[in-house]
Amino acid sequence: MEPFIHCRVSLEINNGQMESLNASDVKLFAVKVTGTLCVTSHHLLFSDRKDEASWQLLILLKNIDAIEKSVENLFGYPRAVGSSGTITIKCKDLLVLQLEIPGMEECLNIASSIEALSSLESVTEMYPFFYRPSHLTLSGLWGLSSMEQYYKQTERLWDRWRVSTVNSDYSVCPSYPSAVIVPREVDDDKLICSARFRQGGRFPVLSYCHHRNGMVIMRSSQPLTGANKKRCKEDELLLQAVIDGSELGYIIDLRSAQQAQQAWMTGGGVESKSCYSHWKRIHRHHEKGKVVQESLIKLVEACSDPSHSVDRWLSKLENSKWLSHVHSALSTAGLVVECVERDCHSVLVHGSEGTDNTLLMSSLAQLILDPTSRTVTGFLCLLEREWIQAGHPFQQRCAHSAYSHARLKQECPSFLLLLDCVWQVWRQFPLALEFSEALLLRLAQEVYASNYGTFLCNSEQERCAAGVKENTHCLFQSLLRPDIEEQYLNPLYEPTDLAIWPSVHPQSLQLWTGLFLRWTEYAQNMEEAREEVWSIVKEHREQAGHDRTNNMLSTHCDTLTPFENLMDELTIL
Repeated sequence: MEPFIHCRVSLEINNGQMESLNASDVKLFAVKVTGTLCVTSHHLLFSDRKDEASWQLLILLKNIDAIEKSVENLFGYPRAVGSSGTITIKCKDLLVLQLEIPGMEECLNIASSIEALSSLESVTEMYPFFYRPSHLTLSGLWGLSSMEQYYKQTERLWDRWRVSTVNSDYSVCPSYPSAVIVPREVDDDKLICSARFRQGGRFPVLSYCHHRNGMVIMRSSQPLTGANKKRCKEDELLLQAVIDGSELGYIIDLRSAQQAQQAWMTGGGVESKSCYSHWKRIHRHHEKGKVVQESLIKLVEACSDPSHSVDRWLSKLENSKWLSHVHSALSTAGLVVECVERDCHSVLVHGSEGTDNTLLMSSLAQLILDPTSRTVTGFLCLLEREWIQAGHPFQQRCAHSAYSHARLKQECPSFLLLLDCVWQVWRQFPLALEFSEALLLRLAQEVYASNYGTFLCNSEQERCAAGVKENTHCLFQSLLRPDIEEQYLNPLYEPTDLAIWPSVHPQSLQLWTGLFLRWTEYAQNMEEAREEVWSIVKEHREQAGHDRTNNMLSTHCDTLTPFENLMDELTIL
């Protein structure tokens, strides 16, 4: 429902960093509220100030995606004396507000102030560097996981793999972390040569080792073979060291064969069959960059207009092609899983740069394969290794959401696409993930505007230079506080060691209403439904515990019986 809030305001302007607006006739879902709107260095705050239980709205200015100004009276309220203007504030989390301000000049001044404060470019001027909650301290470890920790926890790696610090000063690959996992028999000099042969220096590194058969998922960027079809023996040796001489590995190239051939003309290319004889290449075309960003814009546009007829709504949803991107991602992730789990082959995944779709496929494959990645802690560790430490350029990709009129070349909602894919898995396997949709929604909001430093900058090197770890708090550590984590737990969770295989049939994929329709009355109804689910689950668990005590039931099948009955009751979802 657009807009979410209508305001008619009278104005007082103070010198300095704060502007105060006395608002009246504020309507929230047809409820009128009187209050004050304040704009500070980092926040926009509205409060009705009626009593201690007053209604408040606090928005981080970084969350503002676009501001539109108009001198027309859009609400039909009686005009104040003199001219008036309207500011429409469109947020990155898809919330939309409208403020009617008497006085065109004042309206423009307020809009300009909000625009300037919401588009800070210096990382150290952003709010995470000023956020100091009483329950958190800056001392201690920052983050949850690292490649060194993953190596120590994965015993299967110890014989044939090692942790290399060849990139400790980020000179070999600016977008890689300081430590990576590579084959033990490949020394650092060979890694340096391989990095020179890969775009952006992203040489093949280990992403995941399967706990069942020891097969691995590697990731990298494209090789720089060029029109002359150059080769790099060190790069060939690196990939050969991943597999035994009699084995076959798969290279999942996230470009069409035609795109890969065209890359030769600009210095890129593919791994040739003659030089990588033990690796079979498979092409799976995936859109990136501007195409995916435009898809998101069209989807949000379709979701923002409740006046559509059914036919027009379905047509605009299809034309956005967002679910096609979801389908492609889950389909290719399933291919990676099939190679590793069923066929017992190791896999190298790459596209061109190796910072978007490559990370999307490697992380989705791990979610499907690895039961640890389906827990709250494991999932956050996965995001930290595969997206934050692996060099996804968050600051470039998430500069704007779907409303901004600025179209920056490097914007792309790759991380949002990942969260949507994870939501599809959660919806198809309601017992398989320890976390609920609420965690995915929280991450979708935090990646665009956050109190925490987790998603700042484009790489570990940039975060070190800006002092992010020393001067900001870690979102993931905050989410794992017991009182916070409970909000994101899935009450239906039943762990399994087996791989889960999400369906990619068109009928199986749905619009993520919890995100794209989150500010509608429908979303409120779903929240009430989730609360009802919690109460039903608690009741069944109490009954199940009582039955086990009385009847000495101990088999796994018996413990699942209450959940079988429970699923029949949850038709509301």
